[in-house]
Amino acid sequence: MHVTSPLPHKKARIEIIPLIDIMFFLLASFMMVSLSQVVMKGMKVQLPSGTSGKVQSKKDYLALSIDRDGYYYWDKVKVALEDILPRLRVEYQRNPEAKIFIRADREALHGNVTRMLDEIRASGFTKVSFEIQSDSLAGLQRAQEAAAAGHR
Repeated sequence: MHVTSPLPHKKARIEIIPLIDIMFFLLASFMMVSLSQVVMKGMKVQLPSGTSGKVQSKKDYLALSIDRDGYYYWDKVKVALEDILPRLRVEYQRNPEAKIFIRADREALHGNVTRMLDEIRASGFTKVSFEIQSDSLAGLQRAQEAAAAGHR
């Protein structure tokens, strides 16, 4: 004897909308985690601002910094100006395609920046960039802060 169920038999379905929501959540989570793992190599200085700068890849780069008191830094380690050229030559032998990012405080003397640039040129590196604080990013941050204040 065959007994039938009073409930209608339905095929199982996979709903796509909840899957899309989960994928967007995972994407946003991974992006936030990856952004929090960015390592700043240079010293924290007050960068000058500019409008014509563009974002560059910081893969295979060296960070040289100059603070407002005229001290030089290799990544975050204070070094004498005389020690920069030998270190740069070693790095140039290791990777001649590396980029040099100069982070100079906006209050740093022009002569100190020029002396560092001379050391970089003497070592053979040709890819040199100056880090600035972009005015366009500052405007974006102000707009985001204003929008956040409006939602409170």
